[in-house]
Amino acid sequence: MATGTEPPGTDPTATGVRSPGRAAISARHLRTDRWWLAPAATAAGLLAFVAYSTWRAFANADYYAAPYVSPFYSPCLAENCVPMRGGPNWEVFGSWWGLSPALLILVFPLGFRLTCYYYRKAYYRGFWAAPPACAVAEPHRAYTGETRFPLLLQNLHRYFFYAALPVAGILTYDTVLTFRNADYAWGHAGLGTLIFLVNIVLIWAYTLSCHSCRHIVGGRLKHFSKHPVRYRLWSWVGRLNARHMLLAWASLISVALCDLYVYLLATGTFDDPRFF
Repeated sequence: MATGTEPPGTDPTATGVRSPGRAAISARHLRTDRWWLAPAATAAGLLAFVAYSTWRAFANADYYAAPYVSPFYSPCLAENCVPMRGGPNWEVFGSWWGLSPALLILVFPLGFRLTCYYYRKAYYRGFWAAPPACAVAEPHRAYTGETRFPLLLQNLHRYFFYAALPVAGILTYDTVLTFRNADYAWGHAGLGTLIFLVNIVLIWAYTLSCHSCRHIVGGRLKHFSKHPVRYRLWSWVGRLNARHMLLAWASLISVALCDLYVYLLATGTFDDPRFF
């Protein structure tokens, strides 16, 4: 029976950092800085995006203002989509689909981000405190890693990467369409065109900086010298991969801003300023 006087690591009933065999340190950590700020900020940022994207995904309205279509609704795969001239209207799902068409397509980019190596670190620390920060112990009784459901699904990341590539391609097509005006005449650009251009650059940069992409282009090679093309690609992806965290946040913000801009135009809050 523990009497409360035993040093940490000697109580046979203790778990976690105080379990037998762990270092006998009475304090849970020795950090004196505000280590909780980073995971708290991460959690706040991700919660804000989840709340906004959930509202927009279920809204089923105000996602098209010619020539702009929200990236949350592209491609539009249901029959109940707003007609978009030359836009990504692919009526794969018939009239029986009565919910928001965004729910049909968002599963792919959302799955790609949820299983992303950086986002795993972000929400593991921000929401599950696993661990909340470096040199700060986990509050959980046991650690099973990604060997059990639902975290076992993280192994699908590579397949979500394959799905994210055509989605990024479609968003590129949508960006090209922004060089039209509201009457669908080509050779024009507005503020929305610039926002969409920035967004698609960030989307591609984030997608190609993925760890799975880096492994696909350069993994399982014994001799880089025998594969100069793949080595060059691996080097390029590696440079992007070093900025994967920055690109993850930048692309997350840019895709939300794109949707917000289309929403403001569709609701008549203001008109799209034209450059030419």
